[in-house]
Amino acid sequence: MTSVKALQVLMVEDNPDDVDLTREALKDAKVVVDMEVVQDGVEAMAFLRREGPYAHAPRPDLILLDLNMPRKDGREVLAEIKADPSLRRIPVVVLTTSQAEEDIMRAYDLHVNCYIAKPVDFEQFIKVVKAIEGFWFSVVTLPRE
Repeated sequence: MTSVKALQVLMVEDNPDDVDLTREALKDAKVVVDMEVVQDGVEAMAFLRREGPYAHAPRPDLILLDLNMPRKDGREVLAEIKADPSLRRIPVVVLTTSQAEEDIMRAYDLHVNCYIAKPVDFEQFIKVVKAIEGFWFSVVTLPRE
């Protein structure tokens, strides 16, 4: 009997309500999803580099990244991820409230894989997360370490 390997998702998000909504939306996913959450960019980079309390952190198959966070924002995190040969293949989906054209252009200049503006409506937010799940977990072939 083969065991199903869970997909590892790292959510970099400082809003606990958005974390809860995302967990709720992924609860009924067609695949097994283990979601780790860090609250800012400093923690995200420590997690990805397996530093300090994250020494045994799993390598994520996908990163959900907010742009506007304390200490180190998502733009800085995205630049560091894509500049690091050991991390740059991990797909990054920006999931943020910003719809500013300069944020969208900057994210794509930094090689983000996908940019999604968070809907403010609960039902729409759930639909967006389910669409992410459907595409990234069912359609796309993700790189493995």
